Amino acid sequence: MTNTSRRDLLTAATGAAAAAALASEVRPAVAQAGAKPIFAVPATTIPIVGEEGVFPVRRIYCIGRNYAAHAIERGSDPNRQPPFFFQKPTDAIQNVAIGEVADHPYPSLTKNYHHEVELVAALKSGGTNIPPEKALDHVYGYALGLDMTRRDLQNGMAAEKKPWEIGKSFDHAAVLGPIHPVAKVGHLAKGAISLAVNGTVRQNSDLEKMIWSVAEQISKLSEAFELKAGDIIYSGTPENVGPVVKGDVLLCKLEGLPDMSIKIV
Repeated sequence: MTNTSRRDLLTAATGAAAAAALASEVRPAVAQAGAKPIFAVPATTIPIVGEEGVFPVRRIYCIGRNYAAHAIERGSDPNRQPPFFFQKPTDAIQNVAIGEVADHPYPSLTKNYHHEVELVAALKSGGTNIPPEKALDHVYGYALGLDMTRRDLQNGMAAEKKPWEIGKSFDHAAVLGPIHPVAKVGHLAKGAISLAVNGTVRQNSDLEKMIWSVAEQISKLSEAFELKAGDIIYSGTPENVGPVVKGDVLLCKLEGLPDMSIKIV
């Protein structure tokens, strides 16, 4: 029989305890039944015209350079470039009520803050690889929106071949009016869209001049992402985007929908 010293016993015991502790640390985490969040995160929603319920927002997608003239003013060739998309955080939404002139804060870090008026499509369902001819079946309604942009930051990042999210994704960067259900306004494929600053029209075009229709945007997006209910899509802006300063009042118009207005403060 082999004699075992007290030191050997202590060493073995210590090793066993350490192994047990390590095993407990690497054991896969198991969700606790009925677990509760440690703090509340407010849901982002959009009012719906004529409804008591609100539209819960899951993701915000935006298409870039979707009007030929705007693509040209941004230095692109609209005849050769496929559509590209970016996202904004859901809490960037600023809801603007019909008939209101909402205060919109001039953001930090920029000295070249731009307006971009756009049609916004809100989805009630989704999927992957959605064919264009089925895409509009997933649209719940439409809204008038502003894709606000810190242009100097966007351009600076683009020049360095870095992501330009900082130019597009910030507080209050996704301004929009309430959603109008398709059942009430139909699908908006054509109609005048414009933006005026202090009464002077800057952007003035028609939805039918979009390079990629809403149906095509949904189809293309669904090739890269699984779209779901609650997703909204900013469908691109016409030419003549430009800077705004504190005190400016912006008036957005889209044929078939009520006007939307904000004041830069």
